[in-house]
Amino acid sequence: MMSPNRVSEDRGTPPQHFRHTPFQIIHIVANFMRIWSIYSMYRYFLQTGASVVLFLFACLAPASILFLILQKPWKGRPLSNAQVVPSIINGGITALYLVLWGKGLKSCGPVRAILAEYSGAVLGVLSAVLYGRRGHLWKKIGGLIAMLASLYLLSEGWATATHSPFYILNRDDSEVKTEPVLGLRKMLVPIIAGILSALRRVIARRVSIKNQLKRRLHALTIASATCFMFPIAMWDMIIGSSSESDSNTKLPFSAWAFLSTILFGNIVIFYADSIAEERLHMVFSSPRHLAAAGACIIIMEKVYKMDFSLTGFTICCLILGFGMFSS
Repeated sequence: MMSPNRVSEDRGTPPQHFRHTPFQIIHIVANFMRIWSIYSMYRYFLQTGASVVLFLFACLAPASILFLILQKPWKGRPLSNAQVVPSIINGGITALYLVLWGKGLKSCGPVRAILAEYSGAVLGVLSAVLYGRRGHLWKKIGGLIAMLASLYLLSEGWATATHSPFYILNRDDSEVKTEPVLGLRKMLVPIIAGILSALRRVIARRVSIKNQLKRRLHALTIASATCFMFPIAMWDMIIGSSSESDSNTKLPFSAWAFLSTILFGNIVIFYADSIAEERLHMVFSSPRHLAAAGACIIIMEKVYKMDFSLTGFTICCLILGFGMFSS
């Protein structure tokens, strides 16, 4: 028989699901704020025509300073060259990812840019082929085909009301911003950015398994990415200043777009994803992460009155989630 003490202990211990609820709430709120910052950034690009590289550099530089202040990588146990050198290289990959992703956001829109970040799951299929892990290989190839099919449907405008086959005339064209059909070729930029984003996460995991050390190395990675992006931003500013002198126009400043990108798009989302990976065992390229991001996207599309088809978007997310689960 079970002792009374054991029964009282079981009653006093909350179920594991409820213990994880605060971390799930933190993760969902952080993703919502990050996606809100993306829509603010996209609206800022549309209204001002500002340079993507200059905007991202202006947000990345203060974020790198805050990361260095918070993590203090120069304190504690000295970092070895085997940890510092890959982190610096990872900074170059991060800088290239940010530039391509920003270009994709400006040309493809927030829905396609956000969902294309999950295309990095194709690295699981490549690792299975290259490193000989051929168990369930055909399942992984099927997942890859599903992900490519989802991205193709997104490029054909299935997530937009004007180009979706499930289009129903129930909106006011004067209030909704229509989006063009892009084609898969223009979707290659955010897709490549998503693969680079997955690559930088893989490198960060390989360099360090411990979370505290991983955060110190992430501060070095962001500082390195800022240094790599600096000459690109300066070159873009030189070219942009010559064109602005011809037009003699000044671009307005949006405090919310900059502050939200610095705080939620760089800092808060990193710690939230670290908590989700550590406590919830939820990696970025997982269907659960996609479901949380999809719910936030639906809210933002309705708030910003974008050209949006809920049915088409849901089908694209389901196919993409199936591909990620299979791969």
